[in-house]
Amino acid sequence: MAVLGALPADVECRPIREDDWEGVIDCLRRGFPTRSRDYWARALARQSRRPAVDDLPRYGIALAKAGQVVGVLLSLYTRYQGEGGDEIRCNLSSWSVDTEFRPYATKMIAMVLKRKDVTYVNISPAPSTVKLNKAFGFKLFSHGQFAFLPALNPVKGSWRVLEARADLFEMAMLSEAERYMLLEHAALGCLSLICIRDGAAFPLVLMRRRIVHHFIPSCQVVYCRSLSDLAECAGAVGRYLLRRGILLCAVDANEPVAGLVGHYFAKKGVKYFKGPKPPSLGDLTFTELVVFGP
Repeated sequence: MAVLGALPADVECRPIREDDWEGVIDCLRRGFPTRSRDYWARALARQSRRPAVDDLPRYGIALAKAGQVVGVLLSLYTRYQGEGGDEIRCNLSSWSVDTEFRPYATKMIAMVLKRKDVTYVNISPAPSTVKLNKAFGFKLFSHGQFAFLPALNPVKGSWRVLEARADLFEMAMLSEAERYMLLEHAALGCLSLICIRDGAAFPLVLMRRRIVHHFIPSCQVVYCRSLSDLAECAGAVGRYLLRRGILLCAVDANEPVAGLVGHYFAKKGVKYFKGPKPPSLGDLTFTELVVFGP
């Protein structure tokens, strides 16, 4: 593991400030050269509009030498309201450290991981960081991806599929937390849906993506209450998506999903967590995928 001792006198590890943005973007561009400056500027701007959570870092952690940013770890904190009380989740993202300073890179992770009541997730681990994830106590919660063709599912019963809007009467069928989640994700460019049958409402959030050299339109499941609920409404959603030219969807899974027509890809899109409560499969809400974009 990298050095965890004291930093040199002219190197500091601290929360990112807004006046760091240019340096942060420069550092991220060095670490992720295929991502444009506009991409990272948009990512930070979107992060700035998310609600702050307690006194936790709003953007993440910077490693700086004599005021120049030489390392970055972005962190997206979200407070969730549940029946068992509030929980805080943090998506660790976009770890970039200049070569000379990589011996001190773990300082940034250690600084973030101080809160024992927070569940930390890494949804896009680089192969080179898997050992580091495990060294810090992260565990797998999603072992792969299930790609499915929802239009091939039968439609059982009479379904309605509606796009979520603040003035939609059917929004009252959902909890306050689910209404907030649907509207926030719609504002971030997701397809936020309410699937209704026999007086019951199922919330669903999809992120439009293009795969196979950005040619084939598809959707990633960002939120469903459960994989069984997803299978239940898949047929109706599939027909809704077909009218928009989308045939293929994908969802995090640990095995083939019962009731869905598709193929399971083991070790594809694996995801890690550390903390008191792993996210459920099919829950990527307020992560980098949504806030930063694919």
